Amino acid sequence: MKTSILFLITAFMSGIAAPAFADVIDIQLNQPALDRWMYPFNSTPGTRSVLTTFGSDRDNPTQFDARDGQILLAFDTGASVPIGSGAYEILEAEVSISFANNMVVQYDPTSDPWQMFLPTGDARRVNDPDAGQPIELAGVGFRGGFTAATFQENSAYAVSGASYLSPGVRNAFAACYDSANNFVDMSNHPRVGFQPNVFAVGQVAGLAAGQFIPQDSVMTFQVNVADANIQNYLRLGIETGRTFFSLSSLTFVAQQSGNYPAFYSKENAYVQFGLADAAHLRMKVRALAVCVEQDLDCSGVVDSGDVGLVLLDIGPCEGCPTDFDKSGVVDSGDVGIVLLNFTD
Repeated sequence: MKTSILFLITAFMSGIAAPAFADVIDIQLNQPALDRWMYPFNSTPGTRSVLTTFGSDRDNPTQFDARDGQILLAFDTGASVPIGSGAYEILEAEVSISFANNMVVQYDPTSDPWQMFLPTGDARRVNDPDAGQPIELAGVGFRGGFTAATFQENSAYAVSGASYLSPGVRNAFAACYDSANNFVDMSNHPRVGFQPNVFAVGQVAGLAAGQFIPQDSVMTFQVNVADANIQNYLRLGIETGRTFFSLSSLTFVAQQSGNYPAFYSKENAYVQFGLADAAHLRMKVRALAVCVEQDLDCSGVVDSGDVGLVLLDIGPCEGCPTDFDKSGVVDSGDVGIVLLNFTD
């Protein structure tokens, strides 16, 4: 009996091949499906030609969000990765956007401490440690009954009856994960008192920190896909076919004035005539194997390799994954179950 079992194991194991790695899908989208200036007094939501980011008055924390001028971007990936076609690992992700104004914003490639945006007189307030303020990429959260599937370029800024002057009312907002892994609104993080875990800080190739940024410069955001929360956020976007991003900054402004970054939207005439670029998305994703119970080696098929793995466990084996009939013993019945599910 032992000899025959060993013969079967040898015969079946000789047919086991290492599972093939899934092909990497290279997503390249040269225009967002949605780009919107998410600002309380944007009278042309979804059609504005220039999008800006900036903070609000540090000494008036009861009005507006601290990250007041925000940009929403949404990219539809369903044509590259069919919706609902399986689970994916995000290998790389990069968002880029081009400057529409010239030499008015100083380049800051690093995040600043949240304490720099506290009101005058707050003992915790610190000076900006470097020139300029960074532009940061994060996710997007929703309220007011909206979701990523229902929010559009011209959707309401806030729920009916809400004061646009109030902080924390926008229906779509810059969001990140906090230290407890909660997805939270980061629009007022200096007032709440935490450092946001942003997805990426904008970089401009060839510029040194503190230099002024020329028009048409491309700012890129290399998303931190190694972060488990960010990875899951991107994966959900791929699996549902639309991924939202936010761009925001704490760029210092005065009421109705200031030097703040401006970017081309997809509606800009220069973009329409091919003279400038709208926001881009580049991603590399790899399909994760989804294995049926009898596909023990997760090769994508139930074949002789899986039979061989059952044969290796022949005998009493409480709780073994090869004990398909849960009898406490791996035997011919379990081999039969694998054979009934053969796909090779």
